[in-house]
This record gives sequence, C-alpha cells and structure tokens, in this order.
Amino acid sequence: MYFQFSLSLISAIFIGGIAGYLGSLMITKRMGLVGGPLGHLALPGVALALVYHFNVFLGALLTIIIGGIFIWLLEIRTKASMEALTGLVFATGVSLGFLILPFSDEHQLEEALIGDITQISFGETVLAITLSVLIFLIIKTIYSKLLLAEISEDLAKTEGIQVEKYNFIYLACIAITVALTVKLVGGLLPVALMVIPALTAKNFSRSSFQYSFGSLGFGAISAASGIFLAKFLSLPAGLSIILLNALIFGISILTKKQ
Repeated sequence: MYFQFSLSLISAIFIGGIAGYLGSLMITKRMGLVGGPLGHLALPGVALALVYHFNVFLGALLTIIIGGIFIWLLEIRTKASMEALTGLVFATGVSLGFLILPFSDEHQLEEALIGDITQISFGETVLAITLSVLIFLIIKTIYSKLLLAEISEDLAKTEGIQVEKYNFIYLACIAITVALTVKLVGGLLPVALMVIPALTAKNFSRSSFQYSFGSLGFGAISAASGIFLAKFLSLPAGLSIILLNALIFGISILTKKQ
C-alpha cells in the first residue's frame, strides 16, 4: 500500500506541475478553456479503453491527438478562432464518449469522469514522469517564441519564427498533458488542473519567469496535497486536488488584496 501511494504521489506531482506550467501559457494566449474541450475529447478514447480493457492513457491520448490535429488543420484552413474550433470538437467528443460509456461498469464510469490515480502502475508512473519532463523541456525552449507570436504574429514571422509549426508543437504538448491528467482528474476536470495554478501564480508574480515557474510549483503542491487529503479522508483524489487548487487560489486573492 505504501508503494502504491508513493506511485500516486510522484505521478501527481509531475502531472500537476506540468499541467500548471502549460496553463501559464494557455492563459497568456487566452486559451484557458481549450483544455476543457480537449479533456472531454478524451472521453471516447477512455470509454473504448475501459470497454476493451487496454490502457486508459493510450485511449485518451489517441482521441485527443486526433482531435488536436483536426483543430490545427481546421485553424489553418478556415482561420476560425481556436476556441470556436475546440467547441466543435468538444461537442463531437462528448457525444461519442457518452454513446460508448454505458457499456462499461459503474466504477469504470467514475474513473472516466473524475480519474483514479490511486491505481496507477509503476510503468504508468515512469511514463508520466518521462512525458512531463520532456514536455517541460520542449515548452521551455519555445516559450518565448510562443509569447512573441501571441503579441504579434507578423513580428514573429519577420524574426523567422514558423508560427504554425510552433502552434502545432504547443497543441501537441497540451494534448499529451491532458491525456496524462485524465488518470489524475478524469475527462471532465483537466482544464481546472491547468488553469487554476496559473491563476494563483499570477497573483504573486512580477515577471514571466515567476509566473511560469510559480504555476508549475502551485500545480505540483496542490496535486501532492490533494493526494494526502484523499488518502487520510478517503476522498476521490481528483476532486480533492481540484478543490485544494480552488482553495489556494482563494487564499492568493485575499493575500494579494492585503
């Protein structure tokens, strides 16, 4: 039991940290709601994984990546906003997911909606750590380029930045991160895990460096605290993490005012 708890704790710290780090960029790029539709897009993959008994992460990742590529291609073709396109994909994903989920049992349905990090395996923990570190290194490398493209796409292009390519890399990192968070908080709540730590960090930060790494820190701390809270109070881990995130954000508002 101690070994299983350690796996859950370590996985939550890495997943929560990278989700918060990406969330700082999502808010800057005014994409705070994109993680929600992508999380819901995981539902068809999670449902298929539960019904046919294969890895939930792989199922979620498959449908999220397909949806992410579809959004990226539509953005290039139609020039429509990413928020509008993710709304389209969100509706499709939720519809497909709830068509398939009734074929799974009640416990599997709960896992799909709010996650179950307490049953994560050693292999899944290693995968979560590896992907979290890899995504961090990738985003850290292109962070300034993405910020410049947000300020002025024309200026970024004159600097030789391939905006479409970096947006694709960024969207792919979001997709993988959302797939990781499905195990932690399910398919309904990934946007909270990404956005709330970033909102908290924004109340304390005076530079982009403090903001991005503060988001990472608050994401990791709230995830770890949520695991402990769930363990000692016998609560669902995913819900505990989200509620602690919200509580820390509320405290940050009061602290900021003082």
